[in-house]
Amino acid sequence: MSSSHPYAPRTVVAVAYSWITLIAFGGILAETIILYPNIFHDAPASLEEADRFFSQAGPGDYFRPLGAATVVLAVATVVLLRHHRAARLWAAASLCTLVAGEFAFSALYFWPRNTIMFDEGPAVHSVEVLRQTAAEFETGHWVRMAVSGVTAVLAFVALFRLMQNPQFRDERPAPSSNLTDVASPPRR
Repeated sequence: MSSSHPYAPRTVVAVAYSWITLIAFGGILAETIILYPNIFHDAPASLEEADRFFSQAGPGDYFRPLGAATVVLAVATVVLLRHHRAARLWAAASLCTLVAGEFAFSALYFWPRNTIMFDEGPAVHSVEVLRQTAAEFETGHWVRMAVSGVTAVLAFVALFRLMQNPQFRDERPAPSSNLTDVASPPRR
């Protein structure tokens, strides 16, 4: 497969990466705007209700595999674009925001708060601690949503820069609508 083919592996992976970051951003946006106000509005009672509601599947069941797939596609995109500076830099920046701003932030900020609210709950913590933790979680989630949006934009710009590069365009000339371009016998 030639490097300028529109379905070259680097193009397919960059499209998939851009797509999955947009899906993740949409999920985090919906979670932040629709789910979390309901989950955290009256801690600890709303936390217990949310725990019962999510007894079969919860956000983590969706976001963990999606996050893993996003990281794999991010790394693959950066590797496949390694020789294409304009696109590679944007893809690398998106990988950085993904790893630092979403994964590390989640592990360091959200996971301890999830433990306090849902694993330990009122058996270990006072109502005030649970309310404060819920408020911190919601506030932090706005940051997570913004970082997810930045990651998606960076991934899209990487794809856009890849597609802008003439080296990756299909170099066939566009069909001409000018009838004089049709080969005609030489004039004498």
